[in-house]
Amino acid sequence: MADFYTSIEPKLRAFIERQHMFFVATAAEGSRINLSPKGLDAMRVLGPNAVAYLDWTGSGNETAAHIRADGRLTIMFCAFEGPPNILRLYGRGRVLPRGSDAYRKVLSEAFDGEEPAAARQIIVLDVESAQTSCGFGVPVYDYKRERPSLANWAEGKDDLAGYRREHNSVSIDGIPSGHVEDDETVA
Repeated sequence: MADFYTSIEPKLRAFIERQHMFFVATAAEGSRINLSPKGLDAMRVLGPNAVAYLDWTGSGNETAAHIRADGRLTIMFCAFEGPPNILRLYGRGRVLPRGSDAYRKVLSEAFDGEEPAAARQIIVLDVESAQTSCGFGVPVYDYKRERPSLANWAEGKDDLAGYRREHNSVSIDGIPSGHVEDDETVA
């Protein structure tokens, strides 16, 4: 029931572009496995072997810490509408720090230069393989809208950079995330 691919074929790209939500999974030696849901129209296909998502400020920064320590990253999409399907992208992750040249390039080319106040970094997955499976066990849901909560929180925060320094510099297991702020030196 599963099919494997070495790249993001056009039908897989079309599936990704229709999804409103995806899940990011990472781990590092000795750490908890992290699984995070993402939305907010954050995902972009960069090419046949690369995707990126605009990572918004959150309560932690597990993905960046795990990528820095281990590199492995899996992204999963589930069809909650239409025909059942699950797509997993496997590969190595990279973190593009906010303010870096690489970040600005992807932001400009893939996100039309639009940077929400809550933007923290861009996560790139260099896709080594992809797998589809049936998705027969995934329920059907109707998409209504994105929640404005995170954007509203970030826009109302007096010191978002300070919040990220305090809450996003290490994982819950103490692994450094490598997070830097706009006012710090970024290459």
